[in-house]
Amino acid sequence: MPELTRVPAGVDPSVPSSARVYDYLLDGKDNFEVDRAVATRLLHVAPDTRRVARASRRFLVGAVRHMALAGVRQFLDLGAGIPTSPSVHETAGGVRPGARVVYVDYDPVVKLHNDVLLAVGEDVISVQADLRDPESVLGDPQVTALIDFSRPIGLLLSGVTHFVTDEEDPAGIIRAFRDRMAPGSHLLLSQAVAESAPEAMAQLKASTAGSPAQPTFRTHDQVLALFDGFDLVEPGLVPVQDWRPDLEEPPTSLRVEGGVGVLR
Repeated sequence: MPELTRVPAGVDPSVPSSARVYDYLLDGKDNFEVDRAVATRLLHVAPDTRRVARASRRFLVGAVRHMALAGVRQFLDLGAGIPTSPSVHETAGGVRPGARVVYVDYDPVVKLHNDVLLAVGEDVISVQADLRDPESVLGDPQVTALIDFSRPIGLLLSGVTHFVTDEEDPAGIIRAFRDRMAPGSHLLLSQAVAESAPEAMAQLKASTAGSPAQPTFRTHDQVLALFDGFDLVEPGLVPVQDWRPDLEEPPTSLRVEGGVGVLR
Protein backbone atom coordinates (compact mmCIF):
# COMPACT_ATOMS: atom_id res chain seq x y z
CA MET A 1 0.00 0.00 0.00
CA PRO A 2 1.66 3.28 -1.04
CA GLU A 3 2.08 5.98 1.58
CA LEU A 4 -0.07 9.08 1.27
CA THR A 5 2.41 11.68 0.08
CA ARG A 6 0.24 14.80 -0.10
CA VAL A 7 -0.35 16.00 3.45
CA PRO A 8 -2.91 18.81 3.49
CA ALA A 9 -1.92 21.81 5.58
CA GLY A 10 -3.18 21.38 9.16
CA VAL A 11 -3.29 17.56 9.08
CA ASP A 12 -1.13 15.81 11.68
CA PRO A 13 -0.03 12.47 10.14
CA SER A 14 0.82 11.12 13.60
CA VAL A 15 -2.83 11.25 14.76
CA PRO A 16 -5.21 8.56 13.42
CA SER A 17 -8.43 9.50 11.63
CA SER A 18 -11.48 7.22 11.50
CA ALA A 19 -12.09 8.34 7.91
CA ARG A 20 -8.56 7.32 6.87
CA VAL A 21 -8.89 4.00 8.75
CA TYR A 22 -12.01 3.26 6.69
CA ASP A 23 -10.15 4.34 3.56
CA TYR A 24 -7.44 1.76 4.38
CA LEU A 25 -10.04 -0.98 4.94
CA LEU A 26 -11.27 -0.22 1.42
CA ASP A 27 -7.74 -0.51 0.00
CA GLY A 28 -7.61 3.25 -0.50
CA LYS A 29 -4.39 5.26 -0.64
CA ASP A 30 -5.36 8.26 1.49
CA ASN A 31 -4.08 6.97 4.84
CA PHE A 32 -0.97 7.01 7.01
CA GLU A 33 0.92 4.37 8.96
CA VAL A 34 -0.86 5.40 12.15
CA ASP A 35 -4.23 4.71 10.48
CA ARG A 36 -3.08 1.32 9.24
CA ALA A 37 -1.97 0.43 12.77
CA VAL A 38 -5.45 1.20 14.12
CA ALA A 39 -7.06 -0.84 11.33
CA THR A 40 -4.76 -3.77 12.06
CA ARG A 41 -5.83 -3.80 15.70
CA LEU A 42 -9.49 -3.63 14.64
CA LEU A 43 -9.03 -6.52 12.21
CA HIS A 44 -7.39 -8.53 14.99
CA VAL A 45 -10.51 -8.31 17.17
CA ALA A 46 -13.07 -8.34 14.31
CA PRO A 47 -11.52 -10.22 11.36
CA ASP A 48 -14.40 -9.72 8.94
CA THR A 49 -14.36 -5.90 9.31
CA ARG A 50 -12.70 -5.45 5.91
CA ARG A 51 -15.30 -7.65 4.22
CA VAL A 52 -18.09 -5.64 5.87
CA ALA A 53 -16.46 -2.37 4.77
CA ARG A 54 -16.19 -3.55 1.17
CA ALA A 55 -19.78 -4.81 1.13
CA SER A 56 -20.97 -1.50 2.57
CA ARG A 57 -19.15 0.36 -0.17
CA ARG A 58 -20.64 -1.82 -2.89
CA PHE A 59 -24.08 -1.16 -1.43
CA LEU A 60 -23.44 2.60 -1.50
CA VAL A 61 -22.21 2.56 -5.09
CA GLY A 62 -25.03 0.31 -6.30
CA ALA A 63 -27.68 2.35 -4.53
CA VAL A 64 -26.34 5.66 -5.87
CA ARG A 65 -26.39 4.19 -9.36
CA HIS A 66 -30.00 3.07 -8.79
CA MET A 67 -30.94 6.60 -7.71
CA ALA A 68 -29.23 8.17 -10.70
CA LEU A 69 -30.99 5.78 -13.08
CA ALA A 70 -34.26 6.78 -11.39
CA GLY A 71 -33.54 10.39 -12.35
CA VAL A 72 -31.85 11.80 -9.23
CA ARG A 73 -29.24 14.39 -10.21
CA GLN A 74 -28.18 15.83 -6.83
CA PHE A 75 -26.83 14.08 -3.76
CA LEU A 76 -26.16 15.06 -0.15
CA ASP A 77 -23.70 12.63 1.45
CA LEU A 78 -23.80 13.01 5.26
CA GLY A 79 -20.85 11.77 7.28
CA ALA A 80 -19.14 11.14 3.98
CA GLY A 81 -15.55 10.62 5.11
CA ILE A 82 -12.84 10.59 2.44
CA PRO A 83 -14.29 9.68 -0.98
CA THR A 84 -12.97 6.33 -2.17
CA SER A 85 -13.13 5.34 -5.83
CA PRO A 86 -15.65 4.58 -7.18
CA SER A 87 -16.96 7.61 -5.33
CA VAL A 88 -20.46 9.03 -5.15
CA HIS A 89 -19.65 11.77 -7.66
CA GLU A 90 -17.94 9.32 -10.04
CA THR A 91 -20.88 6.91 -9.86
CA ALA A 92 -23.62 9.52 -10.17
CA GLY A 93 -21.77 11.44 -12.87
CA GLY A 94 -21.26 8.28 -14.86
CA VAL A 95 -25.04 7.96 -15.17
CA ARG A 96 -26.04 11.63 -15.01
CA PRO A 97 -23.27 13.90 -16.32
CA GLY A 98 -23.31 17.11 -14.32
CA ALA A 99 -24.75 15.44 -11.22
CA ARG A 100 -24.23 17.61 -8.16
CA VAL A 101 -22.72 16.15 -4.99
CA VAL A 102 -22.14 17.70 -1.58
CA TYR A 103 -19.93 15.72 0.80
CA VAL A 104 -20.64 16.65 4.43
CA ASP A 105 -18.47 15.69 7.41
CA TYR A 106 -17.90 17.33 10.77
CA ASP A 107 -14.26 16.16 10.97
CA PRO A 108 -11.86 19.01 10.05
CA VAL A 109 -9.28 16.42 9.00
CA VAL A 110 -11.72 15.07 6.40
CA LYS A 111 -12.45 18.59 5.17
CA LEU A 112 -8.74 19.32 4.70
CA HIS A 113 -8.22 16.09 2.77
CA ASN A 114 -11.30 16.61 0.63
CA ASP A 115 -10.36 20.15 -0.31
CA VAL A 116 -7.32 18.60 -2.00
CA LEU A 117 -9.01 15.48 -3.38
CA LEU A 118 -12.18 17.10 -4.71
CA ALA A 119 -10.75 19.75 -6.99
CA VAL A 120 -12.82 18.21 -9.80
CA GLY A 121 -15.25 20.97 -10.71
CA GLU A 122 -17.96 23.23 -9.39
CA ASP A 123 -20.57 20.44 -9.17
CA VAL A 124 -18.73 18.58 -6.36
CA ILE A 125 -17.97 20.26 -3.04
CA SER A 126 -17.01 19.36 0.53
CA VAL A 127 -18.63 21.08 3.52
CA GLN A 128 -17.65 20.86 7.17
CA ALA A 129 -20.86 20.49 9.18
CA ASP A 130 -22.42 18.10 11.70
CA LEU A 131 -25.36 16.02 10.49
CA ARG A 132 -26.62 15.97 14.09
CA ASP A 133 -27.40 19.67 13.55
CA PRO A 134 -29.49 19.51 10.37
CA GLU A 135 -29.89 23.28 10.14
CA SER A 136 -26.11 23.69 9.98
CA VAL A 137 -26.24 21.64 6.77
CA LEU A 138 -29.53 22.85 5.32
CA GLY A 139 -28.64 26.47 5.98
CA ASP A 140 -25.08 26.33 4.69
CA PRO A 141 -24.81 28.79 1.78
CA GLN A 142 -22.57 26.42 -0.18
CA VAL A 143 -25.20 23.70 0.13
CA THR A 144 -28.13 25.92 -0.80
CA ALA A 145 -26.19 27.33 -3.77
CA LEU A 146 -25.62 23.84 -5.22
CA ILE A 147 -28.64 21.79 -4.10
CA ASP A 148 -32.17 22.67 -5.20
CA PHE A 149 -34.42 21.21 -2.52
CA SER A 150 -37.51 21.78 -4.67
CA ARG A 151 -36.29 18.90 -6.84
CA PRO A 152 -35.53 15.29 -5.81
CA ILE A 153 -32.25 14.61 -4.03
CA GLY A 154 -30.43 11.53 -2.84
CA LEU A 155 -29.80 11.74 0.91
CA LEU A 156 -26.99 9.37 1.84
CA LEU A 157 -26.43 8.09 5.39
CA SER A 158 -23.99 5.27 4.78
CA GLY A 159 -22.63 3.65 7.94
CA VAL A 160 -23.12 6.76 10.02
CA THR A 161 -26.31 6.44 12.09
CA HIS A 162 -24.71 3.86 14.39
CA PHE A 163 -22.47 6.73 15.53
CA VAL A 164 -25.55 8.78 16.44
CA THR A 165 -26.81 8.01 19.95
CA ASP A 166 -30.45 7.54 20.86
CA GLU A 167 -30.25 10.78 22.84
CA GLU A 168 -29.18 12.58 19.66
CA ASP A 169 -32.42 11.35 18.03
CA PRO A 170 -31.50 9.86 14.64
CA ALA A 171 -35.19 9.72 13.65
CA GLY A 172 -35.57 13.43 14.35
CA ILE A 173 -32.43 14.19 12.34
CA ILE A 174 -33.71 12.28 9.32
CA ARG A 175 -37.14 13.89 9.71
CA ALA A 176 -35.58 17.38 9.59
CA PHE A 177 -33.96 16.55 6.24
CA ARG A 178 -37.05 14.71 4.98
CA ASP A 179 -39.22 17.77 5.62
CA ARG A 180 -37.06 19.77 3.18
CA MET A 181 -36.95 17.09 0.48
CA ALA A 182 -39.18 16.97 -2.60
CA PRO A 183 -41.34 13.92 -3.37
CA GLY A 184 -39.34 11.40 -5.38
CA SER A 185 -36.24 12.03 -3.28
CA HIS A 186 -34.37 8.96 -2.08
CA LEU A 187 -32.89 8.02 1.30
CA LEU A 188 -29.98 5.59 1.54
CA LEU A 189 -29.25 4.33 5.04
CA SER A 190 -27.01 1.59 6.42
CA GLN A 191 -26.41 0.76 10.06
CA ALA A 192 -24.73 -1.88 12.23
CA VAL A 193 -27.53 -3.86 13.85
CA ALA A 194 -28.06 -5.58 17.17
CA GLU A 195 -28.60 -8.88 15.36
CA SER A 196 -24.80 -9.02 14.92
CA ALA A 197 -22.93 -11.76 16.76
CA PRO A 198 -22.56 -10.68 20.42
CA GLU A 199 -18.80 -11.22 20.34
CA ALA A 200 -18.50 -9.01 17.24
CA MET A 201 -20.39 -6.18 18.93
CA ALA A 202 -18.28 -6.50 22.05
CA GLN A 203 -15.08 -6.53 20.02
CA LEU A 204 -16.05 -3.47 18.01
CA LYS A 205 -16.95 -1.54 21.15
CA ALA A 206 -13.64 -2.57 22.74
CA SER A 207 -11.66 -1.50 19.68
CA THR A 208 -13.27 1.97 19.71
CA ALA A 209 -13.08 2.48 23.48
CA GLY A 210 -11.82 5.94 24.31
CA SER A 211 -12.65 7.37 20.89
CA PRO A 212 -15.60 9.69 20.18
CA ALA A 213 -16.97 7.20 17.62
CA GLN A 214 -18.84 4.83 19.93
CA PRO A 215 -21.30 2.55 18.09
CA THR A 216 -24.98 2.26 18.97
CA PHE A 217 -26.37 -1.05 17.71
CA ARG A 218 -30.05 -0.92 16.78
CA THR A 219 -32.39 -3.78 15.96
CA HIS A 220 -33.64 -4.43 12.44
CA ASP A 221 -37.04 -3.00 13.39
CA GLN A 222 -35.48 0.12 14.92
CA VAL A 223 -33.51 0.77 11.74
CA LEU A 224 -36.61 0.11 9.65
CA ALA A 225 -38.43 2.81 11.62
CA LEU A 226 -35.84 5.37 10.45
CA PHE A 227 -37.37 5.06 6.96
CA ASP A 228 -40.62 6.62 8.17
CA GLY A 229 -42.20 8.51 5.26
CA PHE A 230 -40.21 6.57 2.66
CA ASP A 231 -41.25 3.51 0.66
CA LEU A 232 -38.48 0.92 0.59
CA VAL A 233 -37.41 -0.37 -2.82
CA GLU A 234 -36.65 -4.06 -3.32
CA PRO A 235 -35.10 -5.98 -1.63
CA GLY A 236 -35.93 -3.81 1.40
CA LEU A 237 -33.73 -3.52 4.48
CA VAL A 238 -31.21 -6.36 4.26
CA PRO A 239 -27.56 -7.10 5.05
CA VAL A 240 -25.55 -4.86 2.74
CA GLN A 241 -23.97 -7.82 0.96
CA ASP A 242 -27.50 -9.01 0.05
CA TRP A 243 -28.68 -5.74 -1.54
CA ARG A 244 -28.93 -6.71 -5.22
CA PRO A 245 -25.67 -8.71 -5.18
CA ASP A 246 -23.81 -9.93 -8.24
CA LEU A 247 -22.62 -12.93 -6.24
CA GLU A 248 -23.77 -14.53 -3.01
CA GLU A 249 -21.59 -13.80 0.01
CA PRO A 250 -21.55 -15.52 3.38
CA PRO A 251 -22.93 -13.63 6.39
CA THR A 252 -20.55 -11.65 8.58
CA SER A 253 -20.35 -11.65 12.35
CA LEU A 254 -20.71 -7.86 12.29
CA ARG A 255 -24.06 -7.35 10.54
CA VAL A 256 -24.64 -4.08 8.70
CA GLU A 257 -28.06 -3.66 7.10
CA GLY A 258 -28.93 -1.19 4.37
CA GLY A 259 -31.87 -0.05 2.32
CA VAL A 260 -33.11 2.64 -0.04
CA GLY A 261 -36.41 4.44 0.33
CA VAL A 262 -38.35 6.81 -1.91
CA LEU A 263 -40.12 9.79 -0.39
CA ARG A 264 -43.87 9.54 -0.83
